[in-house]
Amino acid sequence: MNEQLQNISTNELYERLEDPEIKIVDVRPVDAYNGWKLHNEVRGGHIKGARNISAKWMNYIEWIEIIESKEIKPEHTLIVYGYEEEQTVKIARQFLRAGYPNVRVYNGFIDEWSPNTNLPIEYLPNYRQSVPPGWLHDLLLQKRVPGYSNNKFVLCHAHYQNRADYEKGHIPGAIDIDTNLLESSKTWDRRSPDELKKVFESLGISHDTTVILYGRFSHPNNDDPFPGSSAGQLAAFRCAFIMMYAGVKDVRVLNGGMQSWLDEGYETTTEEGGKHPAGDFGVPIPSRPEFAVDLPEAKEMLKADDGNLVCMRSWPEYIGEVSGYNYIAKKGRIPGAVFADCGSDAYHMENYRNLDHTTREYHEIEKAWAKVGITPDKHNAFYCGTGWRGSEAFFNAYLMGWPRISVFDGGWFAWSADESNPYETGIPKR
Repeated sequence: MNEQLQNISTNELYERLEDPEIKIVDVRPVDAYNGWKLHNEVRGGHIKGARNISAKWMNYIEWIEIIESKEIKPEHTLIVYGYEEEQTVKIARQFLRAGYPNVRVYNGFIDEWSPNTNLPIEYLPNYRQSVPPGWLHDLLLQKRVPGYSNNKFVLCHAHYQNRADYEKGHIPGAIDIDTNLLESSKTWDRRSPDELKKVFESLGISHDTTVILYGRFSHPNNDDPFPGSSAGQLAAFRCAFIMMYAGVKDVRVLNGGMQSWLDEGYETTTEEGGKHPAGDFGVPIPSRPEFAVDLPEAKEMLKADDGNLVCMRSWPEYIGEVSGYNYIAKKGRIPGAVFADCGSDAYHMENYRNLDHTTREYHEIEKAWAKVGITPDKHNAFYCGTGWRGSEAFFNAYLMGWPRISVFDGGWFAWSADESNPYETGIPKR
């Protein structure tokens, strides 16, 4: 088996980059793949065309399914690379044992590939807004973090009507933020500019504050209002969207939420984080009104050639088997909306997450969207039932640097409430 495991040189790898029989496998953490320089490499990102299979995932029982979902097959020649040679070789051998006979190892990423600007590297355009736990840990310890100099930051533990989730343990220094502070508990739409201004100032957030948000993935036996769901991290994305719409310039989300922090072995606390009211927010709210679409504009977008209403709901919701919510009676979909399949139900986004709850490889999201006509040249307004899943999709598009993106804030809730609005059920006809 050891004889089958050969190294590949930088020159040979470069020459074979476009070879369809080659699959390059990046086993570093997803944040390194996205662009973070976790080992002080000269250039962040990944080798052009590489697929991300974090070494962490190789301990999951589902790891073969992950590989198959990335269209990596036993007949391909696999080139495995990472940060540390020992770990890279270990993963390569795991591929061999799993029935992938053609596996080679590349150990020159940090010393040869990253420093050479003639060798192609790809990265997530706005990767800095999706932060790794190590970056946050250093920031909280007041260590110098590369590329960041703002001494005004607020860390928020997001939840919906569940302060107990915060009280049972949170990241040190975090304050809690209930989504009800930023959106109406009746319509689920973002609150008025005056209301948002008061809330932000009471939390110590101004337009030039860096805000880092995260939530907890709840387990089935937890006392979360949505047990077993990803509601906590969805709440973080929901708050992120509203803050960006309002005008906070630097909004970031902890990639993978609380789970990523725990996976790194970092401590939590039950000690209350201090809320320090700020002065004036500093800019008019909303400063980015284009980030939000309401019902009239949503109707116009359905008629436009360069616009998409993107449905971030589950298939049962889309075909009208369920409404998705106990407070929405009508079942069905908006005619003309583009289906982008969030996952299993109204409280999950597993089709956009890895098993460790980090955001799915962005190339995969972009490819899936392109198949149904969701492309960066169009104005894409993401929606779901009430805006939460739509907010996560919006943030994904923002990370990818898409120029015209919005959340249709009212979503199916607002659309279905008006009896004059058309709707469809059943499987769409081709």
